[in-house]
Amino acid sequence: MRAYVAVTDFDWFDLLSRLHQLDEVNFWQPSGNRLFKALDPGELFLFKLHSPNDYIVGGGVFAHSTILPISLAWESFTTSNGSRSLLEMRSRVGKYRTPNTTIYDDYKIGCILLEQPFFLPQARWLPIPSDWKINIVQGKTYNLLVEPGLSIWKNLQFAMIQTSLVREIKPQYGEPTAIIPRLGQGSFRVMVTDAYDRRCSITNERTLPALDAAHIKPFSESGKHAVDNGILIRRDIHALFDKGYVTITPSMKLEVSRKIREEFENGRDYYKFHGNSIRPPVSPKYYPAKEYLEWHNIHVYRG
Repeated sequence: MRAYVAVTDFDWFDLLSRLHQLDEVNFWQPSGNRLFKALDPGELFLFKLHSPNDYIVGGGVFAHSTILPISLAWESFTTSNGSRSLLEMRSRVGKYRTPNTTIYDDYKIGCILLEQPFFLPQARWLPIPSDWKINIVQGKTYNLLVEPGLSIWKNLQFAMIQTSLVREIKPQYGEPTAIIPRLGQGSFRVMVTDAYDRRCSITNERTLPALDAAHIKPFSESGKHAVDNGILIRRDIHALFDKGYVTITPSMKLEVSRKIREEFENGRDYYKFHGNSIRPPVSPKYYPAKEYLEWHNIHVYRG
């Protein structure tokens, strides 16, 4: 198992450490020109402050890397971006971008989605690894099975036990193993969007602001923030899906309820999709789970 030690601002860390019960954070990168590929999902992503504060101060479980317009990053994660407002976020990102951009530009940024974030109190900050170089700008990957990565792992376990941070990541003595990331709402939205290649699974619409990541079984009904419990659809269809006017069968075909015609004397734009197979996710591992589709058919769809 590996860990990536990333350099970050104190202000970003300080704001997030003061928020209570965060289940996710977006570690953004100002230039949206490449994906983060140093870790696999379930490995550790750790925060190191800029010099002279040369300490590891927290981290999270890596879940996903993507590139998003800054407006969508804010809409998905709000203060979990480490800013109090979109304007403040634009100001922080803008300091690292060249050439300078205006507050109206919806430029793209890199987004590293981290689950179960944790923030160490200053008394438990960890010293940087022995091989850390002062000229490292973004970060460095460590193998946690051998030194100096092994010392990072042992020190982190001890610090978390001493500060009762077992809710975020349960420490266990022995060899480090990958952790299954529990997705937050923002990560669910972004990962479902990427799983469907940023296209509506019903209409093939590609206008990103018009698309929603819909839960098949709502979170309020014990549905999980899991990609296989989500489907990317146009926002108007999402509203109909949640109210039971449309559904997706376990064979992944769209059904449109007769209730639309009966109640609204309309629906032609939706009935033309009736019986069509939905456009599935790029990877079969993200296909909608049949148990969730069956639940929606039985408990929500109005037939």
